[in-house]
Amino acid sequence: MVQKTPHNDVFAVIDLGSNSFHMLIARHVAGGVHTIGRVKRKVRLAAGLDKYNILSKEAMQRGWECLALFAERLQDIPKYNISIVATATLRLAKNAEEFKTRAEQILQNKINVISGELEAKTIYKGVAHTSACQGRQLVIDIGGASTEVVIGKGFDALLYKSLNMGCVTYLEQFFSDGNLSKANFANAIVAAETVVNPIQKDFIAMGWELAIGASGTVQAIQEILSANGQSDMLTLEKLEDIQLQAIACKTIKQLDLPGLSEERRLVFVSGLAILIALFKSLQIQQMGLAGGALREGVLYGMIPELHNSDICKRTLNSFMDRYHVDKQQASYVAELSLSLVKQLSQYWQLDISQAQKILAAVACVHEIGLIVDYKLYHKHSAYILNHTGMPGYSKLEKQIIVALTASHRADLDMKSFKALCTDELYAQRLTRVIRLAVILSMRRQDDIVPPVLISVDKDDALTLSFESDWLAKHPLMQSELEQEAQYQSKVGWILQIKRD
Repeated sequence: MVQKTPHNDVFAVIDLGSNSFHMLIARHVAGGVHTIGRVKRKVRLAAGLDKYNILSKEAMQRGWECLALFAERLQDIPKYNISIVATATLRLAKNAEEFKTRAEQILQNKINVISGELEAKTIYKGVAHTSACQGRQLVIDIGGASTEVVIGKGFDALLYKSLNMGCVTYLEQFFSDGNLSKANFANAIVAAETVVNPIQKDFIAMGWELAIGASGTVQAIQEILSANGQSDMLTLEKLEDIQLQAIACKTIKQLDLPGLSEERRLVFVSGLAILIALFKSLQIQQMGLAGGALREGVLYGMIPELHNSDICKRTLNSFMDRYHVDKQQASYVAELSLSLVKQLSQYWQLDISQAQKILAAVACVHEIGLIVDYKLYHKHSAYILNHTGMPGYSKLEKQIIVALTASHRADLDMKSFKALCTDELYAQRLTRVIRLAVILSMRRQDDIVPPVLISVDKDDALTLSFESDWLAKHPLMQSELEQEAQYQSKVGWILQIKRD
């Protein structure tokens, strides 16, 4: 018999939530964390709490049956790489120990019932490690029986609170008759505002630059907005419009909104009511979706070398290690593109730090498709990026990086920029820069290319200038640049090569 080798680089996190139980399985490899498995089951544990906070036998049985499924997958993972956390319902349940004792026997692992404050801080950590953290941010996670509200910066949660309201408990309290009436919504929203009021002053006073939702409610709303051809940034106006659409459906049973999954339908309206109350009470202008939350926070906390590292750098290094990218070449392309964009920044009114972040990322990942094939490697690179998470980068930043990567060589397809809307011109300009940087670094040595001057005129025409007769001595480079001018001219971009 072959001896089984313990998977020391594989980690598992189980989250016993009030609405769903989740299992996340990930591998720590190439300096990053890569998800290799997810299992989710709707258990609706909080629905089993009575007015005395006694958890029903039926709810406990649903939970134990789910954990029996999870236990099968845990057999191959070392115990020290497994973390199991329980949240609001098991904090509230007076008979939680009964559930926990049987659950630990099933899982053959300890269950940690975490406090609301620790849950909030861990959720923030998960967001910080998987999303674009820029300045101070407000993070909201609407769970089944509690809602966590956090303001943090970097990896540090600065102000955090766990509130006693959730999409399962509010479903039972305000929509138990199944009716989507104005009165039911109004009662739920007013109740949620009452819960938020005690923290309102402190949170508004601290302030934030970015609001992020880390819950299924926010994801469901984004999917509805997308299905209706709207941008995926949440606003109070959009939430109230969706509320009116829900009311028009009359009952939860008849609730049928484009983009709303059947799995989310039951607890959607209660989560929506809570979110509307939070938008109103905390004066939230707009909100995006986080890349991770509690499970990711627990996972990153289990791997010491990932603590407080530069997320963007970690993401890029992981891509380069995994796809065997020439790191020295990536550095050449990054340096050249930054040199060029600095010369153009004043006329183009570019934020240098933001442009550098995008160009540095493209420099690091544009060649990952070489592992597939050379001929269309830019397309392969873009495909891989488009279907892989990029912690540290916002959704828009990732879209721009994918567009630049797909367009960094050969024929240009202007359709790849259309989805960027107001950032279309910005992405096109950075594309012109990265294409030149890739060509200028084609010899893959930083001492080959002399200082290059680039200028732009009122018609957005670019002019490249080289010292003395450098181009005459490098005919291949000259030929490549002339061909690039032809590629750009096909889409209406002007590129001129100045020969001294």
